[in-house]
Amino acid sequence: MLKDKKFYHSFFAMWIVLVLQNVITLSVNLADNMMLGAYSEVSLSGVAAVNQIQFIYQYLLLAIGEGVVIMGSQYFGKKKLDPIRSLSGFAMRCSLILALVLFLVVSLFPQFVLSAFTTDAAIITEGTRYLMVVRWTYFFFAVSQILLAILRSTGYVNMALYLSVLALGINVCGNYAFIYGKFGFPEMGVAGAGLSTLIARIAETAVVVIYMLTKEKHLHMKFRDFLKRIDPMLRNDYVRVLIPMLIINALWGFNNAAQNAILGHMTARAIAANSVATTLFLMVKSTGQGSASAASFIIGHAIGEGRSEKELKHTAKTLQLLFLGIGILSGLLLFFIRIPILSIYNLSAETKAMANQFLIILSVVCVGMSYQMPTNAGIIRGGGDTKYCMVLDLISIWAIVMPLSFILAFVVKASPIAVVWCLNADQIFKGLPAFIKCNYGHWAKKLTRD
Repeated sequence: MLKDKKFYHSFFAMWIVLVLQNVITLSVNLADNMMLGAYSEVSLSGVAAVNQIQFIYQYLLLAIGEGVVIMGSQYFGKKKLDPIRSLSGFAMRCSLILALVLFLVVSLFPQFVLSAFTTDAAIITEGTRYLMVVRWTYFFFAVSQILLAILRSTGYVNMALYLSVLALGINVCGNYAFIYGKFGFPEMGVAGAGLSTLIARIAETAVVVIYMLTKEKHLHMKFRDFLKRIDPMLRNDYVRVLIPMLIINALWGFNNAAQNAILGHMTARAIAANSVATTLFLMVKSTGQGSASAASFIIGHAIGEGRSEKELKHTAKTLQLLFLGIGILSGLLLFFIRIPILSIYNLSAETKAMANQFLIILSVVCVGMSYQMPTNAGIIRGGGDTKYCMVLDLISIWAIVMPLSFILAFVVKASPIAVVWCLNADQIFKGLPAFIKCNYGHWAKKLTRD
């Protein structure tokens, strides 16, 4: 273990903020579901279909932003800021082009796009009403997410937490006013939920843009910096880092849709039990996601500072022990809170028992996930080896987990317990290649140019 107190302070200060930000973001989604569900089940289903599009879009934007974080943190470690400004401008243009393409597709073919997720005419109608409003958020979301990635590349993560709190407040108040027609507003139903989301996205973007242009302490970027032409060599470096992550994140988006399809063909009891268990698991999963994001910056910054491979491996070993400790505590937390949380739900005894079994499984999965995800996506990918992570996910998810889960669900007709085990098995067995690669392989790659 490292003995530098500043290292632990830096890691946990960043980790706590990132975990809180993830939890609040999930709370926003949970509040949306509860308020829409109380209004109309069809409206809730329509929004759920639209959110499948948002989920894939969000993962692609995350890849564009992560490319900036991986390369930008190395340049920040070298105290070279001009390349970060150039990368930021190029990434912003890429994200806005992606937003424009998606906007045009859903504007021209809304019902066709939604029919990929449901065949129910009433759900498609409600989903279209929501989509016609929420499509405008794509541009604001693109700007805010890339600006947050730019800030994270310099080690500043608090802004994401502030924006999540802002979004939670606006969404809850806006949903109440617009969905139900309170405070003198007309009752808009699902369109009101879309309007509330749009207002939240505009507010988020306004806050982060103002901060970036007036208060940011390192880059001092101006509007013209986002329009400058990027050096071809720097652009090619970024694209080499970006492409594997785009592939990984796109597949993760489709993987989520495929998992929903498999679980959607289970019994009604299994679907309800999985919904309850997954909601709670995602909250606890935030600890692992926070570890991955914090580790990515720490490793990238250390490489940029010119640390030796021995020093990097020492830092990586310390981080792995922290991940394991966080994972054990997270797993125990999920295990012990499952009973009081389940008691809140108005479920049948059989459904509650199945949800309890799912949560016991996910308590074990949480330990493996909290180690392998930040080791793979934080240390190794943050160190610049994005191709390894792409290959690992292609093999583990699409060559092993998804085919086996499909066979168990539709051919063998196995129990929901077995299918849930199989769908989450990669979170455990990916720990072995993560351990070998991180401790005995080469992953620290210098992505910067002198």
